[in-house]
Amino acid sequence: MKIKTRRTIVIGLLALAAGSGAVWAALSGRRSSEALLLTQARQGEFQVIVSITGELRASKYVEIQIPPNAQAANQYQMKISSLVPEGTVVKAGEIVAELDRSAIAARASEVSLALQKAEAQLTQAMLDSTLTLSKAREDIRNLTYAVEEKRIARDQATYEAPSIRRQAEIDMEKSERALAQAKVNFVTNQRQAEARLREVSTEVERQRNLHTLVHQVMEGFVIRAPESGMVIYDKEWNGKKKTAGSQVSPWDPTVATLPDLSRMESVTFVNEIDVRKITPGQEALIALDSDPSKRLTGTVTTVANVGEQRPNTDAKVFEVKITIAESDTTLRPGMTTANSIITRTLPSALSIPLEAVFNEDDTPYVYKKSGRRILRQEIETGLMNENEIVVVRGLEPADEVLLSPPAKPEDVVTRRLPGSPADPADATTAPAGGAQEGQPSSPEGGSESANAAGASKRP
Repeated sequence: MKIKTRRTIVIGLLALAAGSGAVWAALSGRRSSEALLLTQARQGEFQVIVSITGELRASKYVEIQIPPNAQAANQYQMKISSLVPEGTVVKAGEIVAELDRSAIAARASEVSLALQKAEAQLTQAMLDSTLTLSKAREDIRNLTYAVEEKRIARDQATYEAPSIRRQAEIDMEKSERALAQAKVNFVTNQRQAEARLREVSTEVERQRNLHTLVHQVMEGFVIRAPESGMVIYDKEWNGKKKTAGSQVSPWDPTVATLPDLSRMESVTFVNEIDVRKITPGQEALIALDSDPSKRLTGTVTTVANVGEQRPNTDAKVFEVKITIAESDTTLRPGMTTANSIITRTLPSALSIPLEAVFNEDDTPYVYKKSGRRILRQEIETGLMNENEIVVVRGLEPADEVLLSPPAKPEDVVTRRLPGSPADPADATTAPAGGAQEGQPSSPEGGSESANAAGASKRP
């Protein structure tokens, strides 16, 4: 009985050990299969997309600007003292903004004083010319009388001695010469007076025009809407919107805009790497951050030829404008958009995720599942986008590849492409220290001799 009992106990222990081993093997196999993150190569349409954020803006808009002749009035830096809230719908002629008048008021006072001074100078010049010409006329009149007297004296000296007659003739000639010179001087004085009056009159006219201009500019400091529409603030050089207290100048005269909301565009800035892929005419998909469910379509209209440096960034970017095809009343300038520009489209291509591609010495590989084995398959790649890459050679549709390297990649058999530059002598080789596969004779990998050779090289 004791022998039978011991035999039963031993058989039970052996059965328990065998069951535990089977359970452990099952669990280990399940864990190893779960550890392999696999994905399938997908055959279908492949798109290369450049994704960038943008901002909505009206394609057409009317600018609300400071007075256009402010520079002529010596107004170069003006401060916005008040501005209607952004988004206000105004009618034509309604007040949109007001500028600080302190500087223009001081300028108007200076111009008024200068005009008064010029007018006083004109009056003085007119009085001086009147006095000068009146005196000249009086001198001519007196000299005319003197000539007449000398002529009478000459006539009376006809019966006098020759010396007396000669003296009378000389006196008359002097009087006639003085009269002639007085007449010439009168013409000269008259021309001088006219020139002086023209000079002073021109200065008066200039001051009057400047006075009118300054007051017109001052009136223009109350800025009104040229048309009806929604007020959208313009941006400063640093990208911030203009508000009360912002500076405007003749070189940056726009205070706000009245956009045409029926035609909208998304303005974005693309880095110098991606801008080479973008050309006018390409299609784009547009999503709104305010309403992610809404999808719009658009077309690239312009791509800047010259890059620029945006505020607070070191990279050079290029401005790209995308015209939105749909007309939507909910679109507003300033909304943030997520733009996806389709730069290339392949109607049928084999692609895998970028995470499944590994590189060694600039040679791309994937870890492909072949039956129960894992092969290190060399591939030839093509176009790529943000998530996937095209496989030109090395994989077939529905092939499964790993998204991460296996536990011991050095033990994985490497299969190279025919004519691969990595090893032009053999179509299939293995990395140093790893397994090697000969010419494959079955879908599972290669011949028994090749597998044995690969196994003998394993460390």
